[in-house]
Amino acid sequence: MAEFIVGVKYKLKRKIGSGSFGDIYLGINIQNGEEVAVKLESVKARHPQLLYESKVYKILSGGVGVPHIRFYGVERDYHCLVMDLLGPSLEDLFNFCSRRFTMKTVLMLADQMIGRIEFMHVKNFIHRDIKPDNFLMGIGRHCNKLFIIDFGLAKKYRDSRTRSHIAYKDNKNLTGTARYASVNAHMGIEQSRRDDMESLGYVLMYFNRGNLPWQGLKAANKKQKYEKISEKKMTTPVEVLCKGFPSEFSMYLNYCRGLRFDESPDYMYLRQLFRILFRTLNHQYDYTFDWTMLKQKASLNQVSNQPANGPNATTSANPETPQASGNFQPAI
Repeated sequence: MAEFIVGVKYKLKRKIGSGSFGDIYLGINIQNGEEVAVKLESVKARHPQLLYESKVYKILSGGVGVPHIRFYGVERDYHCLVMDLLGPSLEDLFNFCSRRFTMKTVLMLADQMIGRIEFMHVKNFIHRDIKPDNFLMGIGRHCNKLFIIDFGLAKKYRDSRTRSHIAYKDNKNLTGTARYASVNAHMGIEQSRRDDMESLGYVLMYFNRGNLPWQGLKAANKKQKYEKISEKKMTTPVEVLCKGFPSEFSMYLNYCRGLRFDESPDYMYLRQLFRILFRTLNHQYDYTFDWTMLKQKASLNQVSNQPANGPNATTSANPETPQASGNFQPAI
């Protein structure tokens, strides 16, 4: 892309990812050299989403683990959203860790993920696409903080003034990602807070197991695939899904599946389930995730493989290590 300046001071450098509705670029603030993420969506997009998403970001702004928006506007033929540059997604990191997380990492993530979803719900929105790709680690001093992103499918579930909850409906099309969708979402029931929480339960079991029983099902088309996923999900008992893992995971999922449509989840009860398990297993909440160790090893290997007085003899991150401005910046 030729010289492209957004919002007077953000220059696009290179493409670092693709979202469901446009591309993400690494940008640089030409006034101070700070790197940012820039999401572009064509003004001709069939289902424009970026303006809506920018409004959701504004409503959620200031929340822990919510990226800060620097600019939204139209530049040339694009809607542009400039935001904090973040690190790799949990899906990237899961792959980096050979698709297996230790219980310590899963429980530290669970605590932050419940907190991020609760904050959205407090602000009257449900996410509707809870998946590993939509949680990113921060960079620099925020490298241990988890961020929630991609609010294109988010929906207001209650009126901010009257606090009245949206009406129960059925016959809805599935919104979100089938792999992590709740049973009720598969059944066409309007989503509410309980569905975000149930989806998170599937994400946690995906991290524990390395896969979910309804992955890799063959079907002729998308509709049939969704039906197969739905059928497998409904016929797999929670206890079978969570077999071999602490009972807290099946307790979590059974609790979420038992919530009524307009019921507020007891977020603290769910956090405590995992916090008590964490302490019982004698773990320390020291922010040492599985990838922390791998990245340290990778950096040390790189240093030891370099000539002591070579031009790059200082510690530099391994190219295989997920980095903010590498190929690991996911769809925001």
